[in-house]
Order: sequence, then structure tokens, then C-alpha cells
Amino acid sequence: MFSLEAFLEEYETDTSKLIVKERSFDFLVPKTLDHFMNPDDVFEHFPLWAKIWEASLVMAEYLAGITVDPKKRFLEIGSGMGIAGIVASSFGHDITLTEYNTDALNFARANAEKNRIDTDSTLKIVRLDWNEPILEETYDLIFGSEIIYNDRDYQPILRLFEKFLKPGGKIILAERVRKTSIEFFKQISKIFDIQAKKKILRSEDGEMMVMLCRLKYR
Repeated sequence: MFSLEAFLEEYETDTSKLIVKERSFDFLVPKTLDHFMNPDDVFEHFPLWAKIWEASLVMAEYLAGITVDPKKRFLEIGSGMGIAGIVASSFGHDITLTEYNTDALNFARANAEKNRIDTDSTLKIVRLDWNEPILEETYDLIFGSEIIYNDRDYQPILRLFEKFLKPGGKIILAERVRKTSIEFFKQISKIFDIQAKKKILRSEDGEMMVMLCRLKYR
């Protein structure tokens, strides 16, 4: 059974405060990446999950604004520390939050507890391997933030969509514009209707554009 006290003994953390639609959240994040990196090859299995990505903020804001339907089930893939899924759950959506990395799953569980999310009702946290995905149900909405990093993931992600999306369901992806994401959307344009909106995030460091894309099978 997960224990927040045991988690805090194992990991060094900082807290990042987020506000979504006037609701405040506190998210635990790694204090340093050193614990998760291979000192002999810093690029091997680099912990991309250990950051609150701007795309996750865009996704969280979007999901918080969707009218809640208790009959609908949402699946998050590549959830990282659980930011978007936890926010969506707090606004009443039924979320299954999935990740592959064990440390990321621990942070997601800690963040759910930190934000008083009931993991026995509206939020489930599950380990998922995109190459051998095992889930118990299909979903009305599948969503992910910054999941299109490697072209080797294109086919596993598409197979996952095909297997676990309900007929008539939709997919929402939040991605920065990069070579891999552009190529992915180009390749899938023959099988999906794609609607994209630009979201601009502004900070002291400047502006960042995130594409919020809705996919539906043709």
C-alpha cells in the first residue's frame, strides 16, 4: 500500500503550486534529477517525466473546462507526475492515469494524496507499457501531453488508440511543435480528422506555443 510518509523518506522533493480555474494545487516534484540519471550516459532513459511540461498545463486547463459526464471514462497515457490527470479528476472526471516509469508512478500517487484525490473512486493509477498494453476497459477519451518524442513510439501509440478507444471516442494531445510531433500528425492524417488550436503560454522567460489537437477516427 502506498504511503506518502515513506515516499517523502525515499525522495527529495520540492513543491510546485499551480492554479487551474481558480483552484489551487500543490505538486511534489524532484528536487534534483541526479537520483534518476545514469552517470555514465546522461541521455540514456533521461527522466523526461520529472518536469511539469507546459503542455500538461494546457491539457489540465482544457480538461477542467469539460462538462463532467459520470458515464464517461478518460485514459491518460504518459502521465508523468500526474498533473493533468489529477487536475481532471479533481474537477469530477473519471480518470485512469497511466505511466511506465516506477518513479513517475510514485510521484503521481504522492501528488494524488497531496491533493486529496480519492484513488478508490474517480482516479486510478496504473502502470502501462505501450508495447504490451494491458487495461481492463475501453475509454471515451484518451489524452496525453508531450508524448510524441520518438518515432519508434508512433505505432505502439496508434495500436493503443485502436485497442482502447471506444467507438466514437476522441483523443486529445497537447504537444509542442517539433519534428517528431509534426511527422506524427502528418502520418496519421489519413486515418484521423485532426483539429488543432494554438495555445500561447507567457512567462518571464518569454512565450511558448503548444498545440492542442483533437483526433477522431474518420
